[in-house]
Amino acid sequence: MLKQPIRKTFDIGGGREVTIETGRLARQADGAVTVSSGNCVILATVVANKEPKEGQSFFPLTVDYQEKFAAAGRIPGSFFKREARLNDYEILTSRLIDRALRPLFPEDYLCEVQVLVSLISSDPEVMPDAMACLAASAALAVSDIPIKEIISEVRIGRINGEFIVNPTRSQIEESDLEFIIAATEKNLMMVEGEAQECSEADLVRSLEIAHEAIRIQIKAQEELRQLAGVTTKRDYTKPATDPALEEKVKAFASQKVYEVAKAALPKHERSDRFAAIKEELITYLKSELAEGEELPDLTKKLASTYYADLQYYVVRDMILNEKIRLDGRALDQVRPLDMETDVLPSPHGSALFTRGETQSLTTVTLGTALDDLLVESAAHSYDSKFYLHYNFPPFSTGEVKMMRGQSRREVGHGNLAMRSLRQMMPNGDFAYTVRVVSDILESNGSSSMATVCAGSLALMDAGVGIPKHVSGVAMGLITKDDKFAVLTDILGDEDHLGDMDFKVTGTRDGICGVQMDIKVDGLPMAVMQQALDQARRGRLHILDAMYECIPAAREEVKPHAPRMVKLVIDREFIGAVIGPGGKVIQEMQRETGTTINIEEVNNQGEVSIFGVAKEGVERAQAWIKGITAVPVVGDVYDSVVKSVVPFGAFVEFLPGKQGLVHISEISWKRLETLEGIVREGDTFKVKLIGTDPKSGKFKLSRKALIPKPENAGGSREPREPREQREQNPQGE
Repeated sequence: MLKQPIRKTFDIGGGREVTIETGRLARQADGAVTVSSGNCVILATVVANKEPKEGQSFFPLTVDYQEKFAAAGRIPGSFFKREARLNDYEILTSRLIDRALRPLFPEDYLCEVQVLVSLISSDPEVMPDAMACLAASAALAVSDIPIKEIISEVRIGRINGEFIVNPTRSQIEESDLEFIIAATEKNLMMVEGEAQECSEADLVRSLEIAHEAIRIQIKAQEELRQLAGVTTKRDYTKPATDPALEEKVKAFASQKVYEVAKAALPKHERSDRFAAIKEELITYLKSELAEGEELPDLTKKLASTYYADLQYYVVRDMILNEKIRLDGRALDQVRPLDMETDVLPSPHGSALFTRGETQSLTTVTLGTALDDLLVESAAHSYDSKFYLHYNFPPFSTGEVKMMRGQSRREVGHGNLAMRSLRQMMPNGDFAYTVRVVSDILESNGSSSMATVCAGSLALMDAGVGIPKHVSGVAMGLITKDDKFAVLTDILGDEDHLGDMDFKVTGTRDGICGVQMDIKVDGLPMAVMQQALDQARRGRLHILDAMYECIPAAREEVKPHAPRMVKLVIDREFIGAVIGPGGKVIQEMQRETGTTINIEEVNNQGEVSIFGVAKEGVERAQAWIKGITAVPVVGDVYDSVVKSVVPFGAFVEFLPGKQGLVHISEISWKRLETLEGIVREGDTFKVKLIGTDPKSGKFKLSRKALIPKPENAGGSREPREPREQREQNPQGE
């Protein structure tokens, strides 16, 4: 019989309650909880091996978030009808959890840990990713796995100036900023999000409000742990150490490492020099052995670890004490910039952006509504008209690696760039689907920010009407005791040895995207403010160079790019444009060489016309306007003669609309016949002079557009159509 589950409920504002429960599901896991809000229920489990694998030298943490389609009463659309590999949304949510949890484990803890988080019941208004990290942290809290602290994570939105914790899906659509923030009781751990050009002060206020909400959630987890009776954490095997060997490594290599670090060498030369010192170190250690004796594997391994630690501390102390960076720059200096647009002949837009030893080649492709990207989750699916793909091939860092599809890192970096550029994408009449692809050709730090800059340049080169450039810069932080140094435009090595990785994107007017990971405890808000101010200066410096490269979006797409226009028509005309069985729209596409898409949006018809030839697009546009136009008496139209009869000519003056030009309305001269005067296929302008009150047929005149000759007499009365005369020969 199942024991009574243990629950803890708290309020997140607005009368919305969240309940954490343990003791009922997945009881063989080391820790398992469910977190529920409304109809949304998330199950999180955590299991850790008791011992590390032999030879393990890093912390193997695996975090997977997955949404069960049954949670929303749906069946997967794949051929196998089951959940398969994680989609991008699930990968991004997994990264949000991983980045927040990883710093919680002791540095010497090397046992494998697996965290699995599943959406098992869905609520269309509750966004589960905001509660997934809470569930994972609570599962760790009620286990005996040795974590240092409890954390939680919330989403912050803002509607009409009011900040909201964990806004609903509907509220997010109205929000002008969206940040997900993770924190412990005392310290911020992770920030990710986007905004419509918010200020640095707005970001800081969001962090403060989020931290207040997170403290409530941490307190609930602590109370749940007490109710569950978890009072101790398990012991674990710690890696072997050799203090004497560590001192030898320091004595032999400290000065050598310092000299290389201070030499401002290029990335690969610096790496080769450090590798050479390591070889010298191993040779030195071997020299102390008896002849023929081999250096033990454990000694080699520990020497390698201590040498890496030595590099870490020597470089950090150099930056803190001497304000000297690995490449010789000042702390707030951006690396040399080089950028150009229109670098490739065939893509619809392209740009090459180089900053120091980081380079992005980015292309833009324009497509139709048929190229929209389906973004699917269990609770919510939609078509995206703008998406960005980021590729990080191994040659960009001079390495050889297996190519096995996109990594989680590539998905995450691409998402940050996409969210940043999306803030400037045009809406309304802009009918294109836009795909941006960033290929990183060279990398030494902050390739995601290079993607933002290159993407902005390429979009303007393609003629996509973004109103402003968006740039990005990656910030670093090094702290020790009361000292700290904020670094602008960090290198890859500075990212590794720093205490914070802080990426900020935006325009000259505000922040568009943020991604931050903090690796130290107790980051003062004053330091955060300095980092934001320094990031703004770096961002503006890069923006100045981007505006010099291309100051505004091209007025038109390139000659080889597809043309597209969007029309909005009355809902009642949708059927007329499509025609019976699609006959009309198919004829238009065939005759004009275009692709036409029509859909009903907000009780109106949105028509997108897509074609390579400008003339074809214009012809299709005129055709649709003709179908949807309402003829107005007194207006002038271009007409085509469809048939000639004894009493006049029937002409098409708008697509699908015909009227009669009576023989008396052809010319000021009296005509007995139209033979030899008007032929089928002739074109001329006509004026709509009225409609038949009985039949509603249109009456047109060519004569009304011809100046009346001075000697012309009065026009005769219009003759009745022959069929009417035959029925009424006496004129009665």
